[in-house]
Amino acid sequence: MTSYYNAKTTIHRDEAEDRLSREKADRWLFGLLLLAVAFVPLLVGGYVKEVVSPHITNLDLISSGAKGDIFTHYKAIALLIITVIVVVLFLAKVLFMEGKIRKTKLNLFVGIFTFAIVLSTILSPSISIALWGQYDRSDGAISYICYLALFFVAMNIDYPKRALHYVMYSLYPFILINFILIIMNFYGRDAMTYPIVQKMMSVFLPQGASLGEGSFLLGTLNQWNFMSGMFAIMTAMYLAWAIIDTHKIRGYSNIIVALVSLAIMLMSISTSGFLTIILITPFLIFLAFKSLDRKKAILALVVFFILSVPVLHILADKDPRVWNESIGFFIKKNPYIHEQPAALMPTDFKISLENKAYAAENKFELPVLPERKIAAGSGRAYIWLKTIDLTMDRPLFGFGLDTLMYYFPHNNIESRAGMWSEDTIVDKPHSMYVGIFYGTGIIGFIGFMGLAIITALVAFGAIFTRKQAIAVVFAVGWLAFLIQALFNDTLPGTAAPMWVLAGMLMAFMVRNKEGEEITDGRNN
Repeated sequence: MTSYYNAKTTIHRDEAEDRLSREKADRWLFGLLLLAVAFVPLLVGGYVKEVVSPHITNLDLISSGAKGDIFTHYKAIALLIITVIVVVLFLAKVLFMEGKIRKTKLNLFVGIFTFAIVLSTILSPSISIALWGQYDRSDGAISYICYLALFFVAMNIDYPKRALHYVMYSLYPFILINFILIIMNFYGRDAMTYPIVQKMMSVFLPQGASLGEGSFLLGTLNQWNFMSGMFAIMTAMYLAWAIIDTHKIRGYSNIIVALVSLAIMLMSISTSGFLTIILITPFLIFLAFKSLDRKKAILALVVFFILSVPVLHILADKDPRVWNESIGFFIKKNPYIHEQPAALMPTDFKISLENKAYAAENKFELPVLPERKIAAGSGRAYIWLKTIDLTMDRPLFGFGLDTLMYYFPHNNIESRAGMWSEDTIVDKPHSMYVGIFYGTGIIGFIGFMGLAIITALVAFGAIFTRKQAIAVVFAVGWLAFLIQALFNDTLPGTAAPMWVLAGMLMAFMVRNKEGEEITDGRNN
């Protein structure tokens, strides 16, 4: 007699029901990814943390104690919560709804990079800092694993036909709010001076804590460089959409959004965003000339650049640094600075004649100090060289992400020739690539560069084939992100949205590798 327990049973699945469940799961996942793209970069709020430094020092920035932040903590917490929900829902889709994981070489490099991040954190001299990142940056291992998890999930789900519209419309509040904040700051009416804003910023501060004197709210991102790089990306994306979109009203309205993003970038007073626009422009010109509606596309591009001139003029007239950090990169003479001849005071001669030192009998020579100057890229060349030299002490797995401030050779006399002053504290590498190499070593860098190269090649393919309008816009955005990352670091508010968009780009390009040609914006 056949044993009941040995009988084989077959579970018949209802494929139609599984398909409906997968579609529902994808809709939820897409909604959560939109939160990561549009909501996370907007979060700000006061937070105080007790920081334990790995060194005993009298340097305030790297010493232990209570440290405050208003820009990254809540972004990082929201990012972590969204990522956990996304991963759980995606696993449920794969395990219980017959969901599929797309086969691509990227899976290998995601695994290598994740492995290196985990091991570099475990082996880091400062595990807790490498895990969470600096108190005012939150860009450690947890954030990077969140970026990779969202990228992987975004690459493995299906999207609605109007996904491009949903993503780009969801970024409007981010652009508008930052435009309001930065233009207030630019014209001397900083939002942080208003009691209602101060109250909002201090809601979650502990008893007795308050915002420091001189605090200002440039935007919802940490600092000038991050604002400049991120809004260069926004400029490129909305201009790309305006170029390929055959809907005239929407196309021209997005030229306005691109101009607003450009204005934010210029008011950020940082060259990184301007260089990003310069380097991404050839791709935009190619899109315009290859567009199905070439006349409209070229007109959109020309209108944007013509209107950029008065925007630059108005802002540079208010603050000449706008010219210095943009056109001034190529043309050093600033027409907005009217130099006055310096009056030579009689005391100048007295100082130059009397400022001498004499030694009794024996000749005494002071050591020759390096001449004060700033290395290329506002000191970046010096920082990169020293960071790479430092990484060679732990080449395989690095020091752990976002720990540079505690191990960089501060107070080095050589910094006079690179950073102008030997008292400058370097808290970040000012390059995503150098930061990843320092934080995760050679193995992590290989994993990351594999991801960067493959996604960049796919982005080039999306631009040159133009099979998907959504892929073209995200391809331009991802390439702009990779370009500005040469000069900028990452943060939860800047990296998380772009890794999600890179995942969406890959999803559309892999899924439609053999699909039909889709016209420039007409079917999206």
